[in-house]
Amino acid sequence: MSTYEAAGVDIEAGDLAVQLMKEHLAKARRPEVIGEIGGFAGLFDISAIKNYQRPLLATSTDGVGTKTEIARILGKYDTIGQDLVAMVVDDLVVCGAEPLFMTDYIAVGKVFPNRIAEIVSGIAIGCQKAGTALVGGETAEHPGLLGEDEFDIAGAATGVVDHQNLLGEHLVQEGDVLIAMPSSGFHANGYSLVRHIIKTKNLSLEYHVEEFGKTSGEVFLTPTEIYSLDCLALHRGLGANLHAYSHITGGGLAANTARVIPAHLTARFDRGTWSLPIEMEFLAYEGGVAQPDMEKTWNVGVGMVAIVAPESADLALRSLAARGMTAWVCGVVERRSGLDGAILEGNYRAR
Repeated sequence: MSTYEAAGVDIEAGDLAVQLMKEHLAKARRPEVIGEIGGFAGLFDISAIKNYQRPLLATSTDGVGTKTEIARILGKYDTIGQDLVAMVVDDLVVCGAEPLFMTDYIAVGKVFPNRIAEIVSGIAIGCQKAGTALVGGETAEHPGLLGEDEFDIAGAATGVVDHQNLLGEHLVQEGDVLIAMPSSGFHANGYSLVRHIIKTKNLSLEYHVEEFGKTSGEVFLTPTEIYSLDCLALHRGLGANLHAYSHITGGGLAANTARVIPAHLTARFDRGTWSLPIEMEFLAYEGGVAQPDMEKTWNVGVGMVAIVAPESADLALRSLAARGMTAWVCGVVERRSGLDGAILEGNYRAR
């Protein structure tokens, strides 16, 4: 007899996974969330935006990519959700939007309830760090398409910004200062290259890395830094003197920054203002990755860039330091003399 269970879908396991999620989801709420998880749609009270002069809704969606494979190999699922939140909400804040709520999608070959709950616990922690509500999601079992241990995650978020506070290239001016916010590692980009080097050089994920006090696998699973609350606070503090943000994701530092630079200007970064993260330096050496390829693949130590008026650069650094972030001036915006909207110059500072 043919049944859904015989086809590889376990409804009872899915129900159990939902029950295990709920304790984590309760931590990822905002006062505007209406109702409980389990309905067909998440509800969020947006009546507060009536106080905006011209509210703009912002939306973003993303995934974690092949970093999930490192989690699968190590059997460690409680951090990958933070990567998902970071990749989604920090794309919203670049325009000045406050991320309000998020939904997730988890596809698995087989539902293991505790594993699903671990993934969702990371998403909930990420939402807490971002000040964002997790209002719902979907877990889908795909037997035959995914192996029993395989999974993928994606998410989407919605935010709001008043039109008068919209950030972007329309505000960027010659003489503006580039302020770098440090990354927490590889984040969730370039892991196809990371995994290629691990495989071809037969590197162990169990090797203890003395500098970090953890295994190399745990280093690779370090969650993506979540910048949203820091960026929103900086925007409130600097007001009109904060002109743009760039979230450094796939494509690297120069390409992502160029997205918020006007056609007549160039963002010029000075590599000498920071040191290349040791894990990136090591993998580039082991894999024979040329510097241009590394800089187009990994964030090279910078996860977010703020572009501010020069008179507010010191205030920006002090404000971020007060929130526990060691940021630094890493370059300047100049009149464009070539084709590039952003360039990196000099050598990375020796450690």
